[in-house]
Amino acid sequence: MDNKYNFDEIVSHLKNSGFVYQGSEIYGGLSNSWDFGILGSWLKKNIKDLWWKEFIERSPYNVGIDSAILMNTKTWEASGHIKGFADAMVDCKECKGRFRADNMIEEATGLSAEGKTPEEMDKMIEDNHIVCPVCGKHNFTSARSFNLMFKTYIGTLEDAKSVVYLRPETAQGIFVNFNNVARTSRKKIPFGIGQIGKSFRNEITPGNFIFRIREFEQMELEFFCQPGTDLEWYRYWVDYCYNFVKRLGIDENKLRIREHAQEELAFYSKGTSDIEYAFPFTDWGEVWGIADRTDYDLKQHSEYSGKELSYLDPETHEKYIPYCVEPSVGVERLFLMICCDAYDKEMVGENDERVVMHFHPAIAPVTVCVCPLVKKLAEPATKLFEDLSQEFHCEYDATGTIGKRYRRNDAIGTPFCITYDFDTENDGCVTVRERDSMNQERVKITDLKDYIKDRIKF
Repeated sequence: MDNKYNFDEIVSHLKNSGFVYQGSEIYGGLSNSWDFGILGSWLKKNIKDLWWKEFIERSPYNVGIDSAILMNTKTWEASGHIKGFADAMVDCKECKGRFRADNMIEEATGLSAEGKTPEEMDKMIEDNHIVCPVCGKHNFTSARSFNLMFKTYIGTLEDAKSVVYLRPETAQGIFVNFNNVARTSRKKIPFGIGQIGKSFRNEITPGNFIFRIREFEQMELEFFCQPGTDLEWYRYWVDYCYNFVKRLGIDENKLRIREHAQEELAFYSKGTSDIEYAFPFTDWGEVWGIADRTDYDLKQHSEYSGKELSYLDPETHEKYIPYCVEPSVGVERLFLMICCDAYDKEMVGENDERVVMHFHPAIAPVTVCVCPLVKKLAEPATKLFEDLSQEFHCEYDATGTIGKRYRRNDAIGTPFCITYDFDTENDGCVTVRERDSMNQERVKITDLKDYIKDRIKF
């Protein structure tokens, strides 16, 4: 799909505007490490707050937890991560480049290598005469498995008994707490447990800015239901997640739901769908995954821990291991999709071009910018700023012409600029300038908070 703007242009804007910085930049950086700046940290916070509100607070079914990053190693044995959480990698013998074999095969041929063994991937590379994406030569090492978990040690001794891993996903912290949550929340099936937290994956070939990184945040929900009702709930959560993305104002022409074919599914899954977006650097990139995981996870942890993870229906007295539907989304991927979709440039008049970030007002890093028309109005304008700051994230800008201040706020996505002018002292009104339409409206200061609240609703 054609994109209006080059990805490098969008990334440059995000870096220069204070959304994202190179990690450890003064030391030359660290491969694929990124820091979120003043605006980026606000945007991330607003995305996470909105997800929590829509998936946890406003849901009659769901509760939230915050589990530990470091977990007993048996957790990862039960989940299959120690044995099977690996990608196949190949090295180019000519240029020494290192690549994920499945990605290289798919990009070169369009064929999926998901679930293939390293030996099967070697054959696909050979049969299709796939060449190195860097130097163009066909001279690779054999594909070999590479575990993606970061290993560390707990305690004073670095030996086999003290090995722990940085979690590669947040979901397992939910599964191991199933009994605790069911007992303390007194929730009846169906119910969900959600959390937001850091995960770590030692990706072979991270890239495309923050699309694939080694340290990231996930927003995951594990929704537990009665066997036989799982596919109904699976469809429910696919629709719910897709509608959440649409409500953010994302261009529907760049969105799609891709349901996995039978041969793509994990052996325990009854259905998996990805919400994908047409990023500027690829045709389609996965943003959100929704999977029907059946009772696999609870059964695994029950077997490995020796603890029964079942549910006793208080009304029917039926005892069973619940099935689980998992909607999982990476914060950084959602962040990147929102930024790519929001970025725009347009001419205002014949010679004036503005950059504008069309963020949904509910997640914009700055909601309101208060601008005194001239410096002599700074005192009352500052009081207005302080009052509005009690309820909204506000900025105060008194530097440059009012037009330049509008342009600066357009470029960071501020939905409303409020100008305090000489007439304000007489009529008690301020001028509210809306970002997308650039329309201006006189609004009474006494009505201002309700005016803003009404327009930032999600």
